[in-house]
Amino acid sequence: MTYGTDYHYIPVTSIQSGSFELIAPEVWTLTVQIVNVVFIGARDTNRWILVDAGMPGSADTILKAVNERFGEGSRPAAILLTHGHFDHVGSIVELAGRWDVPVMAHPQELPYLTGRLAYPPGDPTVSSGLLAQLSPWYPNEPIDLGSRVSALPEDGSIPGMPGWEWIHTPGHTPGHVSLFREADRVLIAGDAFVTVKQESLYSVFTQELEIGGPPQYFTMNWQEASDSVKKLEALQPTVAVTGHGKPAYKEWLGVHLKRLADEFERIAVPGRGD
Repeated sequence: MTYGTDYHYIPVTSIQSGSFELIAPEVWTLTVQIVNVVFIGARDTNRWILVDAGMPGSADTILKAVNERFGEGSRPAAILLTHGHFDHVGSIVELAGRWDVPVMAHPQELPYLTGRLAYPPGDPTVSSGLLAQLSPWYPNEPIDLGSRVSALPEDGSIPGMPGWEWIHTPGHTPGHVSLFREADRVLIAGDAFVTVKQESLYSVFTQELEIGGPPQYFTMNWQEASDSVKKLEALQPTVAVTGHGKPAYKEWLGVHLKRLADEFERIAVPGRGD
């Protein structure tokens, strides 16, 4: 299944995708409209993975970036999904089919990736921001990857990626995962928290750095989301790339992530702020 064209009306299509950015050894991020995709692995081999698959219609952008960074015809060993929302799986069907590679996700996310369960629609009551107000029209239906998608290993390992582990960080969705490399404490947080106020079109355009909770209009369980942020803060990451917003580093990251963990209800939960 592929998504329809309803998403095209969302007034963010004029946002320019960012450049390929190296944020840590063998960790690259690419902004595709309003969302980040991540590439983990060495440039001179095919031993790399793609984390998330961007917005609907972004396959050509991702493929062009891959050819430029990893070489013409390069393909990943696998695609790992932090979760199944439309802006993270928008090009998964085309990319997985083009590359003929497996897709991995948390077991609790599989119903949303195999056509069995739809996410709740976006909730416009969480914020007066334009992107929140438009959220009921965002695609929420499941995609169906069939047998191409499988569950991540129960032990937290990531096949073919030594030194990395996946961490269950539910709340935004039941099977949301984040990735962590302990050697240098690099965190790929997905939407467990983000570094831009995703509900606001102005903030998304300006990309002002601000650590907040997961996108409010799609978050399903706020207590789990709070627990997940506390879990990630306890890892003391030195760099974090999130599903939305710019990467965050070192002291700034530590101070603001701790503040979010300590004051999550006030900062992140709709209707609980100052």
